[in-house]
Amino acid sequence: MRAVDVVVVGAGQAGLSAAFHLRRVGLEPDRDFVVLDHAPRPGGAWQFRWPSLTYGKVHGMHSLPGMELTGADPARPSSEVIGAYFDAYERDFGLRVHRPVDVSAVREGEGGRLRVETSEGVYATRALINATGTWDRPFWPRYPGQETFRGLQLHTARYPGPEAFAGRRVIVVGGGASATQHLLEIAGHAAATTWATRREPVFREGPFGEAEGRAAVALVEERVRQGLPPRSVVSVTGLPLNDAIRAGLADGVLDRQPMFERITPTGAVWADGRTVDADVILWATGFRPAIDHLAPLRLRAPGGGIQVEGTRAVLDERVHLVGYGPSASTVGANRAGRAAVNEIRRLLAREEVREEEHGEELDEERGAEPVRRPVTV
Repeated sequence: MRAVDVVVVGAGQAGLSAAFHLRRVGLEPDRDFVVLDHAPRPGGAWQFRWPSLTYGKVHGMHSLPGMELTGADPARPSSEVIGAYFDAYERDFGLRVHRPVDVSAVREGEGGRLRVETSEGVYATRALINATGTWDRPFWPRYPGQETFRGLQLHTARYPGPEAFAGRRVIVVGGGASATQHLLEIAGHAAATTWATRREPVFREGPFGEAEGRAAVALVEERVRQGLPPRSVVSVTGLPLNDAIRAGLADGVLDRQPMFERITPTGAVWADGRTVDADVILWATGFRPAIDHLAPLRLRAPGGGIQVEGTRAVLDERVHLVGYGPSASTVGANRAGRAAVNEIRRLLAREEVREEEHGEELDEERGAEPVRRPVTV
């Protein structure tokens, strides 16, 4: 078992931001804190994005603190651009990310520390920054007859690019940005496409400035403050009505249909009896937070989510969640990383005071003069 002050779980945008700020306040990687990442290489979830998602199609990618991402080729796959950027960031700031490392559980440990069980051993830590994101938990809705479908079902997490759908009849399910991107790409290759969503999509026209962004984040933040499962920021902002979306609406590619009632071996059936034959059902239905390893701490609120104030778990001040709920965007992840480190500094300072006072009590019991050390807050 290794004892450290802080364990950071995840090395995407939020985890690297937190690691940067830990270094900035004087903590040393592999001595005072450790960054664990289960992915095989730098890049966070970006490394798994489909090749047709080029950097030019990425919406609102904010640079990590301390290093700008400039001069990237917009035609290059985002997985390559951002993977190379994260790699350079880790090396330049000496973050020494441990990978691939799986974190199986976080439990109550001894002496007030958390016990972090991983594939490379056990860590005893004073604080935990959880930055695991959502990519590892794709959400698959369940519909009657789903198991009977003889075609291919896949999720956005395994989207291979539009060429794989050449000549096929495709149903795309989901009302988010991924669904519209998939449809616009697939339409030029597929024999036919159908778009189904539970709710009518909301398209956003006009500018989306700082004030609108703060209002959207506030709505998501209120959910996690109440302990409800977080929703994405996009879910409350609507879909941006850009030129590509306008073209898709005009030519019928983005002709939204209500959700089907059941799935058949050859397609889907709607409540009014209408049927659509399909070779592929593509579920662009989003993701859920990857936080199962925190289950032993019993942090979930009755509403089903973890109640969070800022980045701190309300039920355990040692646990901070970054890239969760309102901080799931790239700019939000940066801010959350800094906020979590600031709170953890105060927590560690209080612990130093308690340990010093406990040591003085022991010294007094033994008749020795107490030793006083400076404490930095």
